[in-house]
Amino acid sequence: MHQSPLAEHVGVEITGVQMSSLEDEALDALKQAVYQNGVAVLRDQELSPEQHIAFAKRWGGIDVNPFFPTNSGWPEIAEVRKAETQRVNIGGGWHTDHSYDEIPAMGSILVARELPPSGGDTLFSSAGAAYDSLSDGLKQTLDTLRAVHSADHIYQPGGFYSKTDQAEELTGQELSTRAVHPVVIRHPVTGRKLLYVNPGFTLHFEGWSREESLPLLAYLYEVASREEFQCRVQWQPGSVAIWDNRATWHLALNDYHGHRRVMHRITLTGDPIAA
Repeated sequence: MHQSPLAEHVGVEITGVQMSSLEDEALDALKQAVYQNGVAVLRDQELSPEQHIAFAKRWGGIDVNPFFPTNSGWPEIAEVRKAETQRVNIGGGWHTDHSYDEIPAMGSILVARELPPSGGDTLFSSAGAAYDSLSDGLKQTLDTLRAVHSADHIYQPGGFYSKTDQAEELTGQELSTRAVHPVVIRHPVTGRKLLYVNPGFTLHFEGWSREESLPLLAYLYEVASREEFQCRVQWQPGSVAIWDNRATWHLALNDYHGHRRVMHRITLTGDPIAA
């Protein structure tokens, strides 16, 4: 297994392994690479849907996303897709998956199935580097705060996607979501402090109004989305990305209008978030 950094603060590219036949020792090394770097990209993988599911089960539990359409033959796999005729993509803004759940998903395993001739890259940003860059005074303030997260404004009727050409694709519009998490969490494996708010699903600080919360949230979002804390994953046939939701944000670029893009995503079960 050979590892090459994608950027200074986040991301690693791994070559020399096949996920479908990874031995236990190599799987443990891959897990550590994801926990330490936030996201690992594996190239030249030959991974069938059945092998995708089997690999995820070896990693841990699988969470089925209630909002994305599933692949017809494999309910564990969500399809993140955009047709040639659609203008809006899924995940086109900075976010952290499932922060609206009381026990957020640990991460995801995303397999490229159909790619446009160019574009469709995914950006990742380091929540650890963002936190480290803050002043000691702001860190002390954030260490005392909790924030409210929800996906209702995204997926419910009248929410963001209901007004787009993705409306008919998504499911679970009747569901209501709400969770409260510390603004600063500690990674359960690395012990690193991480900034745990995101523009997609964080509504406000607990005990604060949204109006009071927005100026500080806007500043934290600006810090966490700085280019210096990012890496760019350029998708190729056979590419797989595994990321840690606790340690990263991500954003799917929507720069391939007129072309189809289909990704298979399995969501990995997480642990309770701790300050």
